[in-house]
Amino acid sequence: MKIKEFLIKNKEISQLVYGIILIVLIPLLIAYNTLIIVKNYNKNIDVSLQRQALSVSRTISSLLRNDLSNKEKLQENIGLIKLKNTDVEEISVLEPAGDNFKIVVSSNKEDLNKIYEFYYYKLAWTQPENDALATDSLRLSTDPEQKETFQNINKEDRFWLVAMPMRDFAGDKKFLLSIKLSSKIVDDLTKQNRNTSLYFLVGTVIIVILFLSVAVRLWDYAILYKKIKEVDQMKDEFVSMASHELRTPITGINGYISMMLDESFGQINEKLKESLLLVKNSASRLAVLVEDLLNVSRIEQGRIQMEIKPTDPVKVIEETIREFSPQAMQKNIQLIFIAKNLPMINVDEDRFKQVLINLIGNAVKYTEKGSVELMAEEKDSGKILEFTVKDTGIGMSAQERQRLFEKFYRIQNKKTKNISGTGLGLWITKKIIELMGGKLHIDSIEGVGTQATFSFPVAKQ
Repeated sequence: MKIKEFLIKNKEISQLVYGIILIVLIPLLIAYNTLIIVKNYNKNIDVSLQRQALSVSRTISSLLRNDLSNKEKLQENIGLIKLKNTDVEEISVLEPAGDNFKIVVSSNKEDLNKIYEFYYYKLAWTQPENDALATDSLRLSTDPEQKETFQNINKEDRFWLVAMPMRDFAGDKKFLLSIKLSSKIVDDLTKQNRNTSLYFLVGTVIIVILFLSVAVRLWDYAILYKKIKEVDQMKDEFVSMASHELRTPITGINGYISMMLDESFGQINEKLKESLLLVKNSASRLAVLVEDLLNVSRIEQGRIQMEIKPTDPVKVIEETIREFSPQAMQKNIQLIFIAKNLPMINVDEDRFKQVLINLIGNAVKYTEKGSVELMAEEKDSGKILEFTVKDTGIGMSAQERQRLFEKFYRIQNKKTKNISGTGLGLWITKKIIELMGGKLHIDSIEGVGTQATFSFPVAKQ
């Protein structure tokens, strides 16, 4: 119970233990299964060999039956049979000699007149007509009673020993036929197949171990991803809460500074007014940062609200341009809007204005001289309305464009070091455009300018 409770509390350790068990258990099961299959295969082969040996012995017995009375003829026929059958190692004909058996005819002439006191021959002599005994030489080598006779037999020289009584045409037992059939060819094939199976087994086990090792690492990554996700969620919740809490005091600060600048609390001198203006600008930048953080939190948590409906883009564009006109005039930049009668588009009006503020604001901010031009054109047979904000500002390099839509990324060079920003504007803009069913693409050439192109579906009439 203590181990179970410990593993429940420590999920990472329990998953590691689980992975180790799999790495050990699965290869063992595969190895066990393969060895069982090989063992059963060998058994089946042995059964087939045994049947083949019995069949061969019956055939040879039938061939020799006509010459049982002529030992010289038997010797000649045995030699011919052995010569034509390479699997036959030895053929012997034995006759009873008391309780033992004496070799009277043999393909191995050195064994002639040799007497065997062999229980296996005695058992074979008792077999009924046309029946025989067949046994594996390896079994004989392990028999204590026959250890001396078959002590030199090894796995490479394995053979099947077949013994059956030979009867004349009257049905009387005359001799005992003993045949040694080599199983070398079959054993070699079996060994080859077994080795191939073992090689595949080793390869499979290695692959499984590698796979399980990767799986364990993936579990670690999954745990790490889960933790990162939890931390990320906590971060989003903190940012959302902190932004909401900061919003109120910032609004209060801006309100009181505006009243002081309007001399609602009494007349102030120029030096104090300059200081208050610096505080107001800092508070305004802080308010923008807080609002951007709130927007990021809403977008990531899917809490941003959209009221998409047919909207007149000209009206919103003209309002936005009027708001940026003083800033453009101060930098001596031309702010141009080129468009004729534009169709209604399906967007959230407030969010559409936020997109325009971000893109036009960036164009004005990063343009020192020249112009900022906003154009609109219908595309795709009037189904899409495409907007383009083009400036003659500092532009961007190809490397800088690759990271343009990353959160908190800002271009850092001599021309931008004095330009304030959060690095969230373009990320928020892109997400808002996509949430309203639109697309955003930005192209830029360093030292020439930037062109932001975004489009929205046209509202049906």
